[in-house]
Amino acid sequence: MKHLLSVLALLGAVTFGAPAWAQETAAAAPAVVEAVAAVAEVAVAAAEPAAAPALVPNKGDNAWIMICAALVILMSIPGLALFYGGLVRSKNMLSVLMQVFTVFSLITVLWVVYGYSLAFTEGNAFFGTLDKLFLNGVTIESVGATFSKGVVISELIFVIFQGAFAAITCGLIVGAFAERAKFAAILVFMVIWFTFSYIPMAHMVWYWAGPDAYTDAAAAEAAGATAGFLFQHGALDFAGGTVVHINAAIAGLVGAYMIGKRTGLGSVAMAPHSLTFTMIGASLLWFGWFGFNAGSALEASGGSALAMVNTWVATASAALSWMFAEWIFKGKPSMLGAASGAVAGLVAITPAAGFVGVMGAIILGLLAGVICLWGVNGLKRMLGADDSLDVFGVHGVGGILGAILTGVFADPALGGTGVYDYVANAVAPYDMTAQVIAQTKGVVTCIIWSGVVSVIAYKLVDIFIGLRVPEEDEREGLDLTSHGESAYHH
Repeated sequence: MKHLLSVLALLGAVTFGAPAWAQETAAAAPAVVEAVAAVAEVAVAAAEPAAAPALVPNKGDNAWIMICAALVILMSIPGLALFYGGLVRSKNMLSVLMQVFTVFSLITVLWVVYGYSLAFTEGNAFFGTLDKLFLNGVTIESVGATFSKGVVISELIFVIFQGAFAAITCGLIVGAFAERAKFAAILVFMVIWFTFSYIPMAHMVWYWAGPDAYTDAAAAEAAGATAGFLFQHGALDFAGGTVVHINAAIAGLVGAYMIGKRTGLGSVAMAPHSLTFTMIGASLLWFGWFGFNAGSALEASGGSALAMVNTWVATASAALSWMFAEWIFKGKPSMLGAASGAVAGLVAITPAAGFVGVMGAIILGLLAGVICLWGVNGLKRMLGADDSLDVFGVHGVGGILGAILTGVFADPALGGTGVYDYVANAVAPYDMTAQVIAQTKGVVTCIIWSGVVSVIAYKLVDIFIGLRVPEEDEREGLDLTSHGESAYHH
């Protein structure tokens, strides 16, 4: 009986206590569910691969390229302006300074508005898109690729660095028709030429997806298909032998032909009015060119150091070779010759700066000095154009020489760096013949492209504005007749 009462009491406790127990369990359920869900999320996160952290620019790389961009601007104003200004007659000094200064300003604005977008976004093989019009989407957080995997710089710095290149390229052209072209005609021509010659050449040679896209053979093929036309064909141009120098030189030569010779050429003295200014300008060009070439590595790296040393020694070699050649053939070494030789060396080493060894740079410089001396004398007479300040003889001849010989001296067997294979993450086997052919394709493409665009642009400007100032204005000097001021008051 006692056992039976005990069992009944136990059953009663369970029966009457069940609702309370169920209530407590129901109240605890959400907490349990949340805990289980949290555990599940952790498990899923652990199962998925972690997202790659965003690449952050190195402050040293950023600082270096900002300095280099400023150095390239120094090359144009005052470097190029004084170099050209000293070479003209005193009555045209300010006109040349004004042309270089204003063209630099004009191209700077156009670069930000649409130039950068068309040159450095993924489009077709010749032009990018307008996706970054007015630098849309370019912020303090956005980055640009360099030439090393996992290394980036701030995109805004890349914008100004490349914009300075565009501006000085257009400035180079004005030397070919100095002392006779209408100021308004120059500005309108520059807008057309910049849009249809500089931008596509920059895209063709320098646009690519960046090294991080080259993970395997299939990815490399896909990335390569989005690159610019000449990049796809393997043309090497470290800092602008084609994009800057040959491009500008052809435009200048075409302009010299289409605008015509200076009034009184051959019968009126047209000697440079201030070789002092020219020497100062050449020195500033040399100084600023370290930013132009060494900055094109886009990093504060060993490759940048190589480009800097090559820019140093090639320029010195060319200054000496031009001076000694002139000394031998003309009897006296001239300041103008030494300064011109230095610029010829700077031009020739530009496409090669980061690809050739130091001995290759010295040889390039020695050749550039002598060959460009012929370019501004013998070749100039053969061409018959009044290229006032020898834009083609120095930038055209030097650019062609440097671009083609880059294919020779980039060979590791001759001390060069070779061509890097981003899939294998090693230097690729080097084929000098194939590389020289690729370089020659780049040169020929640039000559034809710039030549055609230049002829059309000059013709359009001539029809609507006129290319040349009246003869009486030319005789009086462009400083007064075009700008109402004079460089010197006697």
